[in-house]
Amino acid sequence: MPLNKMIQRSPVRVFEKVIGGGLGAGNLGVVLSRPGVGKTGFLIGLAVDQLLQGQKVLYISTKESVDHISTFFEQIFQSMSQVLDMDNMLQRQMEMERNRQILVYNRKSFSLDKLAESTAFLKEFAGFEADMVILDGTPRFESTEEWEIKGVKEMGAQWGAEIWASSNTHREGQEMDVRGVPMDVARFEEHLNVIVALCPESEHIKVNTIKEHGSEDIAQVSLELDPRTMLLRWR
Repeated sequence: MPLNKMIQRSPVRVFEKVIGGGLGAGNLGVVLSRPGVGKTGFLIGLAVDQLLQGQKVLYISTKESVDHISTFFEQIFQSMSQVLDMDNMLQRQMEMERNRQILVYNRKSFSLDKLAESTAFLKEFAGFEADMVILDGTPRFESTEEWEIKGVKEMGAQWGAEIWASSNTHREGQEMDVRGVPMDVARFEEHLNVIVALCPESEHIKVNTIKEHGSEDIAQVSLELDPRTMLLRWR
């Protein structure tokens, strides 16, 4: 299938409409779910979609190795290529890898200063400037402070990149607001532009948009993740 048609057919286009046209440069989105439900797969799916459009993605992890993350990207790419009947797969894969950077940090020693240094190095010596940044394992909302969240958003604005992060739900003793958002996350409400929750059901994982920028009228669209492929789909 030609690239333009393939991009138009992607369920990510539906998700973008639900969240008001996309997350947007300089904005911060958070994906919530219980551990192991599919946050990483969901975010890598968004990343692969951007990479197929020629955008650049920076994936930052304080949890997994570069090899593990690369393998996950490969799995999502292969699943997406089959679902969307992708042509020129080898070329698309090479382009994806060229436009993606993966940085892994020790969680205890990670800091915004280190991130700033790494991105400056990528820009100066590799000509790499991200359009999307995924933070996997950081910030840890239960222990982070407001200045760190503000710092992440400021970096996104400087880079002209949208930033996605994630947080676990259903921890023991966890307090929730009326929407089911952990208070650890909700306390940073003013800095969060989009909040999405992944809710496992019998045969799929429901994708619920809880916050869509400043809108009080969120589009009600049946979006879900296929638990086998971790790809978005809609009915």
